[in-house]
Amino acid sequence: QVQVVESGGGLVQAGGSLSLSCAASGRTASSYAMGWFRQAPGKEREFVAAISSRALNTKYADSVKGRWTISREYAKNTVYLQMNSLKPEDTAVYYCTVSLRYGGSSHRESDYDYWGQGTQVTVSS
Repeated sequence: QVQVVESGGGLVQAGGSLSLSCAASGRTASSYAMGWFRQAPGKEREFVAAISSRALNTKYADSVKGRWTISREYAKNTVYLQMNSLKPEDTAVYYCTVSLRYGGSSHRESDYDYWGQGTQVTVSS
């Protein structure tokens, strides 16, 4: 069993920055590939960013590429999502997820096994 807990959401003006954190616990954290997805009101959940188990590879959705950075800190079993140049269309609930089956940075929701409860990010115009 793996517990996934996100933090760091909030309200920010367009052009601003936020940093999300995700702590995973319960099994060997270094074996996890981890990712971030988001779901806006009335829309399906979509991929945002992912990082491989050894942080050798990262992957980003086109909509956030160049603006955001995913990273991980093994000592704290934590993954971060640094979000810069935020836009109103980034408003969504952001979910952190863990894959115990795949070590690579995947954009596929089906590759992930455990999900956090989500944290709200709201970007005002």
